[in-house]
Amino acid sequence: MAVRQMSQKTVQFVIGWLLTDEDMRRRFVERPRETLIEIRDQGYELTADELDALARSAPAEWPAMARRIHPRLQRCRLQ
Repeated sequence: MAVRQMSQKTVQFVIGWLLTDEDMRRRFVERPRETLIEIRDQGYELTADELDALARSAPAEWPAMARRIHPRLQRCRLQ
């Protein structure tokens, strides 16, 4: 049960990251599975099922969801 809880916290963290970080979201929209694998490879615990579910979660719609988050909570892309 503890492992499942830890993994759920990671899923929640990744969702928040995708909603508030423009660069991460752009990479996810372009390459969802690869981006999630990179996140997992950085040490964030994501099971294969969680990775698959996030990758299938309509990546192209994430920017529209992110626009609903207050701009002060967003991490904007610096060019």
